[in-house]
Amino acid sequence: MTLRSDTAAALYAEVAAAQGETKVPSVNAGVLRDGSLVWTGARGRFATADGGLPGADVQYRIGSITKTLTAVLVMQCRDDGLLSLNDAVGKHLPGIAFGDRTIRQLLAHSGGMNAEPEGPWWERNPGVSFDELTAAMDDAQAVGPADRRHHYSNLGYGLLGEIVARLRGTAWLELVQQRILGPLEMRRTTYFPEAPAADGFSVHPFSGQLDPEPAYDSGAMAPAGQLWSTIEDLARYAAFWIDPVHEILSRDSVEEMATPVAADPREGLTASYGLGLRLIADDPHLLIGHTGSMPGFLAGLFVDRVRRVGAVTLGNGTYGRVASLAPDLIRILATYEPPVTQEWVPEPPLAQGTELLGHWYWGNTPLTISVSGGILQLSGGLTTRLASLGPDHYQGRDGYLAGETLHVHRHGETIDHLTIATFVLTRTPYGR
Repeated sequence: MTLRSDTAAALYAEVAAAQGETKVPSVNAGVLRDGSLVWTGARGRFATADGGLPGADVQYRIGSITKTLTAVLVMQCRDDGLLSLNDAVGKHLPGIAFGDRTIRQLLAHSGGMNAEPEGPWWERNPGVSFDELTAAMDDAQAVGPADRRHHYSNLGYGLLGEIVARLRGTAWLELVQQRILGPLEMRRTTYFPEAPAADGFSVHPFSGQLDPEPAYDSGAMAPAGQLWSTIEDLARYAAFWIDPVHEILSRDSVEEMATPVAADPREGLTASYGLGLRLIADDPHLLIGHTGSMPGFLAGLFVDRVRRVGAVTLGNGTYGRVASLAPDLIRILATYEPPVTQEWVPEPPLAQGTELLGHWYWGNTPLTISVSGGILQLSGGLTTRLASLGPDHYQGRDGYLAGETLHVHRHGETIDHLTIATFVLTRTPYGR
């Protein structure tokens, strides 16, 4: 399904404004709806030094969007029983500084680690080996205690990449290729650029001339920001976050990654961080994804899983409104073409729980148990979806009651009342 002409024009105008107003040599963008790439646009005539044009299949460096792939590898290890998110880093990297920090804290940037590794600026210099990286690490470099605040740490993702490589006995890049890029058919996402690929630039603040930026192999820091990709490939990746592919990661694990763990105090409640994902509260909606930057390159990828829309952006400037452009494009799409409510169809028969449907009361507070999307839904003063754990036992899937168990209490074959987290639910107010 294509977009209306006025929607496409508004999207292109926003891309043109980002390119022109913040002086980016070239900008590429794409918009998704229902998991499909429905619009692409580009602006600028200097994807390369000789005037190469941008396009949906031209590679740009994606910077820290790379971190989301590293986070997926970590969650795959967790789901396969190879690690726990509460494991200390030192369990998997013995003798390392910051070994008492947990894998969860590294994923969420809440471990109090320094932002960058010691030594020359890693983004602008040839990378080092993991042994060289860790030899320069010291607990005294911590910026604060763990779980005190969100403090972004590129260094932490270098450690996470090494952990998954050791657990699988396979190099980080091979894991990315085998376990993510291959299944998603992201054939134009690579470690080094493959033509056609953009050149990275910064723009001189006074002359307006282009200065080339370096692009080195990041070595042990590659899991934090090495990869190159295209609009078309990033659209496939964005679609995964809308409709998770179970071969890669379960829907439950994706929801776990998209749950806030740490917040940036400068942003208040508008921006937070999950497990490898940036979260943007766009009231009443939630955008998930990541931004990216490396010398000469900027990138953005965000989706709204509920409205099933998303946007991806790439640019070849060190500074500019490219990463934040993706959320802006989502807002434009939603304004011009609001998502159409999905067609209602009858619910499939429940395997268990039909007896629970209807009205309940917590004291005098009315509640309802109904079916939505084939799943039991408790709504009212207490709200959660309910997953079956077996006969007469259910578990809350979200909200205040997430993880709590609902028990069905009977007199003979007849249901008398329900309990969940000490709340007693009866068919009449107070069971009278």
